[in-house]
Amino acid sequence: MLQNNPELKSKIDQLWNKFWSGGISNPLTAIEQITYLLFMKRLDELDQKKQADAEFTGEKYTSKFEGKWIPSEYRAKAREDDTQKETDKRHADAKMYEIDKRTLRWSEFKRMQAEDMLQHVQGKVFPFLKDLNGAESNFTHHMKNAVFIIPKPALLVEAVKTIDEIFEVMERDSRENGQAFQDIQGDVYEMLLSEIATAGKNGQFRTPRHIIKLMADLVQPQLGHKIADPACGSGGFLLGAYQYIVTQLAVAEAKRNKTKFTITEDEDGFVRTSVAAALTEKAQAILSSSLWGYDIDATMVRLGLMNLMMHGIDEPHIDYKDTLSKSFVEESEYDIVMANPPFTGSIDKGDINENLQLGTTKTELLFVENIYRLLKKGGTACVIVPQGVLFGSGGAFKTLRQLLVERCDLKAVITLPSGVFKPYAGVSTAILLFTKVWGPKDKVTQPATEHVWFYEMAADGYSLDDKRSKKDGNGDLQDIVAKYHARNPATDTDRTAKCFMVPRTEIADEKNNYDLSFSRYKTDVFEEVHYDAPALILDRLIQAEVGDVDDAELAKVQSGIVRELLALKELIR
Repeated sequence: MLQNNPELKSKIDQLWNKFWSGGISNPLTAIEQITYLLFMKRLDELDQKKQADAEFTGEKYTSKFEGKWIPSEYRAKAREDDTQKETDKRHADAKMYEIDKRTLRWSEFKRMQAEDMLQHVQGKVFPFLKDLNGAESNFTHHMKNAVFIIPKPALLVEAVKTIDEIFEVMERDSRENGQAFQDIQGDVYEMLLSEIATAGKNGQFRTPRHIIKLMADLVQPQLGHKIADPACGSGGFLLGAYQYIVTQLAVAEAKRNKTKFTITEDEDGFVRTSVAAALTEKAQAILSSSLWGYDIDATMVRLGLMNLMMHGIDEPHIDYKDTLSKSFVEESEYDIVMANPPFTGSIDKGDINENLQLGTTKTELLFVENIYRLLKKGGTACVIVPQGVLFGSGGAFKTLRQLLVERCDLKAVITLPSGVFKPYAGVSTAILLFTKVWGPKDKVTQPATEHVWFYEMAADGYSLDDKRSKKDGNGDLQDIVAKYHARNPATDTDRTAKCFMVPRTEIADEKNNYDLSFSRYKTDVFEEVHYDAPALILDRLIQAEVGDVDDAELAKVQSGIVRELLALKELIR
């Protein structure tokens, strides 16, 4: 992990500083440009490794850098009324723009002079990268408007050099510490994403990776589940689900083969890997087609695509869509939804999907209702919401909570400390975990929830200030996972504890009115304190002032404080 590798962290900081001093100060822009370079480097390395493996095993492999490539704008485009001669001429003209793919390798262009390198990467390598998965791919579609904007040859040269050094450190760390290279690469990318130190539009900000892992351990997604995030940002929740599934499959494979599973717990107590070696080709195809994400920010869509591709998902399904709008018509599609939707701001009332019935423009409420609609019956959601959703007095707040309790099996409400999302925001949040039982049009014959498990997280293993420094231990993370999966309404009844279960009937009664706040059901413990008699307290104060003296000596003391204490003592006799 990066926290345990200061050299790697230092190299990444150097890379950031070079982009900053080179004129690219917007974190999102810098991440995009760095990501493109990381892609170019990794693409070359993976291709060379596959070639070497093919030579060793005798299998056939066609390099991505073999043959010629023509940029899309110069390719010959057939026309219905063309003669054969005209078609031949078009192809002949297009061949003038052919590029030898070998020159597009990182290992080739990094040796060029600064000016030549910048022109080559801008004009040839980057267009090749955008076209990598073919004209019809989702990746190519969203890369269409992407631009390579590193402005200075010197900055490109320095960036290429630093990225080479970062890869050397990663490879050494992989050899010495036994962590898979792909996982270390994922850590590097996660650290780059963590540098987005300001909230985005409409309250968007990055969810800490350990909170995503916690939520994945609560939901426990399985191979074959269709998984979505309707406000996916950089794809953290989709990646969290992917890593959980891959890790579980790797553990199962090790047990079947009676071999040791060697991945150790990370600093937060979770076991994760991105390396899908245990997956058959069919399982990998199933998993890759199971992850679906949507976002309304084109830059975040590209970052999400890159993030998942960096972790080994070749063709992610992340798209540019407003999932609250009339244009988004999906319903009852997904087995799992994991999300941290935008908390603030409102949507244009005229553009809200007609299927959303809460009668509000508050996005934190609309997203939860929309997530309920996206779930299949029996599907489960794990969603972060501001704590105001738990107790807000408005009609839409109460209606949403009633929907969660009656049409869903509301399994858990986990309140988080207010510092979890620092430095982005200090808002108090909670995790809602619920399973859809009744559809929007079904008549509810019996409320779906029987009991709700409440937990108050006090610590998440990091300081709750803007620095979010790692502390010893992992706070309540593993305790939450263990106690949630062992919850029992018959035994989890102690309302003075940090977790307990509450029956639906109590939540729904007239007094509580579907309030889901932890404090509503918590029983405060008041410790009885016994105090000494006032005269004894005054004696101790006098002794502290003049020492242990008899009454005759005390009468001679001229201290004003002592005289006042003696007068008080006389009064209370």
